Amino acid sequence: MLPAQAPAGHQPGKGAGRRRGEGREGLAAAFFLAPDVLGLAIFVLLPMLLALGVSLFQVDGFGGYTFVGLDNFRQMLGDAALWESVKVTLIYVVTFVPLCFAAGLGLALLVRDHFPGVAGVRTALFLPHVISLVVVGMLWQFLLVDKQGMVPTLLAPLGLGDVSWLGTPSLALGTFVLISVWFLMGYQMLIFVSGLKDIPKEYGEAARIDGASAWQRFRHVTWPLLRPTSFFVLITLTVNAVTGLQAFDLVWALTEGGPANATTTVVFYIYQQAFSFNNYGYAAALTSVVVAFLVMVTGVMFAMTRGGRFDADER
Repeated sequence: MLPAQAPAGHQPGKGAGRRRGEGREGLAAAFFLAPDVLGLAIFVLLPMLLALGVSLFQVDGFGGYTFVGLDNFRQMLGDAALWESVKVTLIYVVTFVPLCFAAGLGLALLVRDHFPGVAGVRTALFLPHVISLVVVGMLWQFLLVDKQGMVPTLLAPLGLGDVSWLGTPSLALGTFVLISVWFLMGYQMLIFVSGLKDIPKEYGEAARIDGASAWQRFRHVTWPLLRPTSFFVLITLTVNAVTGLQAFDLVWALTEGGPANATTTVVFYIYQQAFSFNNYGYAAALTSVVVAFLVMVTGVMFAMTRGGRFDADER
């Protein structure tokens, strides 16, 4: 009886070597991911769990805890001030997110190609993002001060010199939206520039040779290939609009939630409940609901856009 022979092309030990290589790669990946996973667990997951636990208690701010179960969550249903802050936040989100998205994409299309001074232009557009939001708020307060600021002075010939941009309830939120867009559009521009740089130039050149106009090249070539970047920008802008620093720091520096609560966002309202009224349990319950809402919205957006993935058969 002849001994069994290995199939042609088979090398003894090759499969084992491949498995060992995959094992080393998996170990290396786990090693590099461990700091991020540990950081998320300590600084994100643990505080979320603690907030959920505190939401079941009435906390007086002096170490006294009284178990109240779901009472803090029931209180939200009849809290008129909360629902007013929800309304303000929704208006802010549906105006700020599209405006900042469009501004970032438009600026990226303008500065993606090399031209003399492009680095300086990109730096100037990104510069507001590196300034402290408190400083940004103080700067715009100085520029918008009634009748004496630079903005009212420049708008005086148009009959708008007497307008109180931060003191009028109907204008304060819109002014806050525009300042937020000014602050963040440079950062979104850089993200879009990075996404545009990843698109091979050959695609656009081929479309141009075929007679496609600039708009057609953008619509049928650039925009589909930019979907993953657009999805990332959309998610980060939405989260920033609801819970970002500008949703608190900029409100505090500009208006402190006024006038007449016209700029009191949900995040600022949570701060007031916790540190102005010592309702820590209620603030924790609000925080838990906001986090759950963001997770749900992110999941829906991810499902609707399939994570911004681009499929070649959709072109």
